[in-house]
Amino acid sequence: MMKHLGLVQVYTGDGKGKTTCSLGLSLRAIGQGYKIYMIQFLKSGDTGELFSVKKYIPNMTIVQFGKEAITDTQLKMFEFDGQGKLDGAGGKYTFLPDEAEKEPARRALEHAFNIVSSGDYNIVVLDEINCAMNKGLIQIEDVLKLINEKPEHVELILTGRDAPHQIIERADLVSEIMMRKHPWEKGIDARRGIEY
Repeated sequence: MMKHLGLVQVYTGDGKGKTTCSLGLSLRAIGQGYKIYMIQFLKSGDTGELFSVKKYIPNMTIVQFGKEAITDTQLKMFEFDGQGKLDGAGGKYTFLPDEAEKEPARRALEHAFNIVSSGDYNIVVLDEINCAMNKGLIQIEDVLKLINEKPEHVELILTGRDAPHQIIERADLVSEIMMRKHPWEKGIDARRGIEY
């Protein structure tokens, strides 16, 4: 069943739904017995997927590496308390690809090397890694090294807008999600359970 894993997928573009697409694929894969690990670059806070995974999905792990999600010495871990709350989660969702995210992004990439090389997971999602590369927070060459050195059976999914052309060329599947309309154009902010 798992002999066809090992490809590299990219979800990019300026439209909404890149992370959502990777979560949908993960849900499908879990139904086939795969183990999933998602590393979220640049993200912090109580996103809905954290609650869902902790409460309902035992074969999936999500770890955030946004600047608000880590301390100076260790990653802030999220634990579901069984009552609908996450210990360690911030009160709001943040996604700010700025210079302060450089060290968290470096740590996320280091963590990705460890998780991918372990071979313990069938699918590893590197959520918003394309944005981190585009903003110069991590180097494209390092991500290519991760791709080229991964175990054959590990499927990699890279999400985020502005995927570098080197990554697009290396990938086996590239989907570009284009925005035609978005609620923020009407002044509607990100909505809990829809955007996060």
